[in-house]
Amino acid sequence: MASGKKSSSTKATKHDRPSLSLVCVDVDQPQTLSIAPIVSSYNEKIRPVLDALENLRRLNIAKEGIQLPTIVVVGDQSSGKSSVLESLAGISLPRGQGICTRVPLVMRLQNHLLPQPELVLEYNGKNVSTDEANVSHAINTATEELAGNAKGISNTPLTLIVKKNGVPDLTMVDLPGITRVPVHGQPDNIYDQIKDIIMQYITPEESIILNVLSATVDFTTCESIRMSQTVDKTGLRTLAVVTKADKSPEGLLEKVTADDVNIGLGYVCVRNRIGEESYEEAREEELKLFESHSLLSKIDKSIVGIPVLAQKLVHVQAQIISKTLPEIIKKINEKLGNSLNELEILPANLSSMADAMAAFMQIISLSRDSLRKILLIGEFEDYPDEKEMHCTARLVEMLNSYANELEICSESNPTKDFLMDEIKVLEEAKIIGLPNFMPRTAFLTLLSKKVKGISYMPINFVDNVWNYLQTVVTSVLNFHSSNYYQLQVSIRRAAELLIEKKKKSSIQHVLQAVQMEKLTDYTCNPEYLKEYNNLMSHQEGFLKEVTNVNREGNTVKLEGVGVINVVHLMKYPDMLTLAQAYDLKARLIAYWKIVIRRLIDVIAMHLMLSINELISTDLQKEICHELLAPSGGGVQRLLEESPSISGKRERLSRSVKVLRESKDTVANIMDRIGVYGDN
Repeated sequence: MASGKKSSSTKATKHDRPSLSLVCVDVDQPQTLSIAPIVSSYNEKIRPVLDALENLRRLNIAKEGIQLPTIVVVGDQSSGKSSVLESLAGISLPRGQGICTRVPLVMRLQNHLLPQPELVLEYNGKNVSTDEANVSHAINTATEELAGNAKGISNTPLTLIVKKNGVPDLTMVDLPGITRVPVHGQPDNIYDQIKDIIMQYITPEESIILNVLSATVDFTTCESIRMSQTVDKTGLRTLAVVTKADKSPEGLLEKVTADDVNIGLGYVCVRNRIGEESYEEAREEELKLFESHSLLSKIDKSIVGIPVLAQKLVHVQAQIISKTLPEIIKKINEKLGNSLNELEILPANLSSMADAMAAFMQIISLSRDSLRKILLIGEFEDYPDEKEMHCTARLVEMLNSYANELEICSESNPTKDFLMDEIKVLEEAKIIGLPNFMPRTAFLTLLSKKVKGISYMPINFVDNVWNYLQTVVTSVLNFHSSNYYQLQVSIRRAAELLIEKKKKSSIQHVLQAVQMEKLTDYTCNPEYLKEYNNLMSHQEGFLKEVTNVNREGNTVKLEGVGVINVVHLMKYPDMLTLAQAYDLKARLIAYWKIVIRRLIDVIAMHLMLSINELISTDLQKEICHELLAPSGGGVQRLLEESPSISGKRERLSRSVKVLRESKDTVANIMDRIGVYGDN
């Protein structure tokens, strides 16, 4: 591309042309450079769209998870970011040491044929009018209100609306400049705070990153480049503006043509305004610089100057809006539909006692059906992935664990100190009477000792079962009453009281069962005699082996019992004592199996009966009793909506309102963006 020249001795006055102009380059014509208003045909079409997007921004549609297309301005501290924005807007922004931009500054530039510019700041629900002379002070005042008087930053945005003749219709978000070393009272983690804000704004795919780079530094070392590359690896949504071209012209052409940092949308090189130059004078000087400088004049005129930057931004802005707005509309419709559906399925506010009673009966009915399925029938379709709610399986596991504990405990080990307890009891139970007579007290003494040794096991088992059932029952009741918080509290308390009663009843039942086993030796189970007779058939052989001095080793294998260490029996040569002890042991082994089975079966049957009663009648009675008690509050508690439901209803209603307004806003501008995609 080539360009013509404008005499540097001729300066246009403020009234001769707009305050900002753009370089119009015609690729089909010989090299000519003309100064034309920056306000192109794009502005007439794009402004209503920008107005609509700003309305969406005011509606805070981002809270609904919908990102808006945004030009985000980032750069390292002292990169010249403020100068670029000042040149685009034709106004002075805050300057000074350290971070000047301490909050996200949303700059809305609007071209207006006004006799005087209009500048308005919007923040914290306020609209503050200002002017060009005082805008910097006004921004500082607003920033202090948002971020404090110190040097800290805040993520609360500040909007600056600039209505001025000659500015491009652009909306940009200026972010704090990147600094690594905290100075002037800045917090120690200032870098992390700034990085978090920048990443929040540049990460969405809808964001265009305007990366401001100083010509005086190596682009590859710029922190802003590193950040943008993490979210835009291809560079397809990154545009770079190179400031201070006049300060470091050497090698600048090579930098922007080599593109070592992958800037997909290209570069624009600019000259910063110096000293007291007016914006018109600065543009004249910039034009002369890139026309006459021995090095800078070699840079293609399509990538130099603030006017070109303005034109590129307007183009990029139009393109991203064209690309993303249909998707935004789609998302708005989807989220609106979802919010409306969620509102519809929320329980209606109950307005009468009849409604409350109907809702209460439904809660009880649904809860009983769910408990019957998971506790009795074994249907878990309502809880496919929640294994703790697969109750029949979990109860069988608990029962098997309890049975196994009884089977392997020391009281159930017949080989331990074989016959010793029996011999000791028989010695203490000697009375004057018939020889070989087996005293019943000896058997009951041993039986009572063994039962006492395992008595804690069934109590622990019952306790664990009811603790588990309390968790399950409470979970089911909470689920079905989740829409009625006040009722839920009463129902949960009723369930806890009922489970505690059922637990006490079961423990009492266990204690009775254990006591019966201690005091009474009775069974009509034929397995007892079968086992006893089988053991007695090996009595003679076992005793011979015990008294056999030529026996190899210290153990004897007893059929039906196992390998027994018999060293301790050698000091009892009296065959009568050993025979009586063996007989007593055989009775205990055979009968103990009956005792263990009874303590498993009877307790399991009792628990199933208790669970049936709980579901069929007890739970409903207990809940009704709780509600009708003086402190229960009655069924009218259903009329009080739970905080979670009322909060959800309020949130969804607010969301629907915002989304409907957003839908109306974008519906009015869809016909304006059709032409942008081709530009």
